[in-house]
Amino acid sequence: MLSKKLSSSLAISAFILGAAGGAIAQTAPEAPPIDIIDGAFIAELEMLLNSPVVLHAIDHQNEVRGNISQAEIDALDRSWREETTTDGPQPVITAALGGSASTFLLRAQASSKGLLSEIFVMDRHGLNVAQSSVTSDFWQGDEAKFQRTFPEGTGAVFIDEPEFNDDVGVWLTQVNLTIDRNGTPIGAGTVEVNLSELARRRAYQGS
Repeated sequence: MLSKKLSSSLAISAFILGAAGGAIAQTAPEAPPIDIIDGAFIAELEMLLNSPVVLHAIDHQNEVRGNISQAEIDALDRSWREETTTDGPQPVITAALGGSASTFLLRAQASSKGLLSEIFVMDRHGLNVAQSSVTSDFWQGDEAKFQRTFPEGTGAVFIDEPEFNDDVGVWLTQVNLTIDRNGTPIGAGTVEVNLSELARRRAYQGS
């Protein structure tokens, strides 16, 4: 179903690159217009995030963690953050990345050939359910990607402010959507889009 609520952060700050020694400063290339993420593109992302394997994983986690407390959420998030900085056992991360839904999202990212740089989905508490790569934290419930989607109900979409990635020289933005089953919100999903690559493809299609 095509999204009804579409909100975006359009205030884009100029990203300044300091040359070695601070001798010369350069500005990032101009960001592609955010409106190239149109209804048709969002519908494709919704189809991806509403795949049966993803919905099943979210439903299962909502059932398992139905009565989880904030203290337990915080403990899981701390464990995840600690595991991202160690070479030792990573039980929380391993459990999240080892599921079939994470494998599905990883393959979707790879098949996009550079268009999608990260995909992850959350349960109704904002906890990660599955992801294509290791996120910096496990709980997204205190962030706009969750707060401006799931609580707003079915069809909510929040497009975050684009950021320039100096390492690879491209503009990235996150498209965040409520995920629902038969009209009832069950979680949320975040897809990081290579805005520069999307603009290139649109220009090629229009030539």
